[in-house]
This record gives sequence, structure tokens and C-alpha cells, in this order.
Amino acid sequence: MYKKISRIYKIFIMIIFVAVILSNKIIVYADDELEIDAKASLVVENNSGKIIYENDAKEQNYPASVTKILTAIIVLENCELTDTATVSSSAVSNIPEGYVVAPLFVGEKMKINDLLYALMLKSANDAAYVLAEHVGGSIDGFSDLMNKKAKEIGCENTHFVNPNGIHNEEHYTTAYDMYLISKYAMQNEEFRKIVSTYQYTLPVTNKYSNKDRVMKNTNDFVNPNSKYYNEDVNGIKTGTTLQAGNCLITSATKEGLDIITVILGAKTSDSKFSETKKMIDYTFDNYKYSKLHKKEDIIKNIKVEKATKETEDLNLIIDTDIEVLHNTKIDLDEIKPEIKLNDKIEAPIIKGQELGTVKYTVDGLEYNAKLLAENDVEKKTYVIEILIGSGILLIIVCIVLKIRKKKSKRYSRR
Repeated sequence: MYKKISRIYKIFIMIIFVAVILSNKIIVYADDELEIDAKASLVVENNSGKIIYENDAKEQNYPASVTKILTAIIVLENCELTDTATVSSSAVSNIPEGYVVAPLFVGEKMKINDLLYALMLKSANDAAYVLAEHVGGSIDGFSDLMNKKAKEIGCENTHFVNPNGIHNEEHYTTAYDMYLISKYAMQNEEFRKIVSTYQYTLPVTNKYSNKDRVMKNTNDFVNPNSKYYNEDVNGIKTGTTLQAGNCLITSATKEGLDIITVILGAKTSDSKFSETKKMIDYTFDNYKYSKLHKKEDIIKNIKVEKATKETEDLNLIIDTDIEVLHNTKIDLDEIKPEIKLNDKIEAPIIKGQELGTVKYTVDGLEYNAKLLAENDVEKKTYVIEILIGSGILLIIVCIVLKIRKKKSKRYSRR
């Protein structure tokens, strides 16, 4: 009877525990338990370049509207925000049914700044065409600029044929290439400002007199009314088509970590956020930066050849701080340095002279620093040895002369 009650009690406690976790939305992911349900996914820490997690990151996929990240940065690099573009009939009429529009109107004159907010917040495809025609002269001309820029950034498996991600078999990329594009774009201050904005209202124009075109960001992470709102997130873009599935690229910073996550081909609109949340939480829960050494820490002590006895013991110090990104499970005390000294180290040595290098490998990343002399090292002069040697030589000379003198006296007596 007692055993039965005990078993029921344990089950009850477990149910309570699970209920508490679910009610507080606490999710813990172990290293080997992070699995993302999407065609391709990636998490990279920008400062170090470390890939925290990846799945089929270099496989070709359709990008849908995350394409507009590259569109926006090209526009920002080729236009002033106060420039004006005119909406053409082709920019309005060439949008397939079912794709999002601002909407814009033929002949409408729009500031580049306003078009960029329509492009990146509401994901307006008509805004993408207007911007592309303004910068590239035509959709094909702008696509050429996109592909050229993608190569400059380092993309190897990307080819775009339009500025908005409207489906085309020849319009593709990879999660890794989209990371490179996103990282590049997020270095632009104006771009960062746009993609972190939740809501923007298009102004009155020559063709539209109402202020009811409210552009709301499709990224729930920056929507304060969403269950996914996250104050650590500062952008950047969603995308969805039937062929591409649900796509999302996200930038987040916390306690020195700066990450970009990529989801291509999630199954549902909600799952692109829930799967991205997994990656964000996992990274911030399991990784951090720690200072392994600070500048001028002593790394090694050596004996310097041809040095005076007082200065022959020399400390080698590092020339810079060494701050490392690592999984919190790693014991940094177990990390051993790889030291490489110069071939010939002998006196004299001046303070700060480079005498070698040190390398630390932490969680797959290498960190290098120079090894410098902590102080001057004086060369041994051998004065005492010379004096002693001279004295001995003098004694020998005297003895030899004395012997010769005695011999000469003997010969003279004969």
C-alpha cells in the first residue's frame, strides 16, 4: 500500500513540474537536442564568425521575400533617402495575384525612404519593383546588380532574377549566403533602423491623400503585441511563398553576443518563429564570451642566453586581451597554449621586443597574440672573466720569464 501511494505521489510531482515549465514557456535544449524543423537553418555569432548550429546551410533553396534584404542594401548604397521615385504601370501591374502590395499607384511620386519602409516592413512587392526600376533602370538591370553584389559579399550559390522573391525557378540562394547578405546589410545604420521598426505610415502623396497606408512589420519578434516579441531582436526579414515555404532571418544581440539566425522552408508561419526562438534561446543560454587573458599577462618565463645573472630570467607577456567565445560547458582552465618562440633569443633584449607567438584553440576557434619581453635584458660583459684570465696569463708569463732567467744564469756560470 505504501509503495503504491509513493508511486502516485511521484507521478503527481512530475505532472506539477511539467505544468510549471509549460506555463512559463521554459524550454531547455541540450547540445545534441537542438533540432530545427525546416529545409535549411543556421545560427552564426557575428563577432567571431562561429557557426553555432547549421542544417543543410549550403543547400540551394528558394528565398521568397528575404530577397528584399539585398534589394534594400543596394538601394541604400545607390540612393539618397530624400530622392524621389515615380511608380510605373509595370511596377504595379506585374505583381501576381496573392502577393503583398503597399498599395502604390501609377504616377505616384514616393521618397526612397518611404519605399524602403514599405519594402522591409509590410514586404510590399510593388515597392520592390519601383525601387529596382529607379536604381537599375529595369528589373533585369537591377537583378544584375544584385548578383554582382552577392558575389562581392562572398555568396557562392545565389542567383536572383527579381528584387522581391516572387517565385522563379532561377531565383535561389542558401541559408549561408543569406547569412552573408544579412550580416553585410546589418552593418548599415539606416538599414538597421528600418528593420527594427514595428510600424510606419506612408505620407500623403500626389496620388493618394489619405494617411491610412500603415506598414506593420511582419517580423513578430519586433512586434510588442506578439507572443514572440523579444527585446534582444533588432530585425530583420520574413518571407513566404508556396514553393519556398516560410522563411525568416533574425538578428539578435545580448551580453556581447551578436547572432544572425536563418530559417528557410519552415512548415508553417508560426513555426518559422518558434524554430527561430529555439536557436536564439539555445545560443544565449549556452554560449558566452570570457576573457582568457588580459593584456600584459605573463604567459611564459625563459632564461636568456648571454644575459647577466640579474636579467637572464625573462617573463614573456601578451600584447593584447584574449577574449574567447565558448560553450559554457567548456572549462577554460583546461585550455593549454601553443607557444612558438623565435629561433634565436639572446641578450641584449629591449622591453616590448617580440620574441614569439601564442595560440589558443577554444571551441573550434583560434585566438593568436604576440609574446613580448616584459623588461630589458642586458648582455653579459665578461669583465671578471677577462680580469681573471689576464691575471692567470700574467702569472704564467712571470713564471716563464723567471725560468728563463734561471737558465741564463746557469749558462753564464759555465
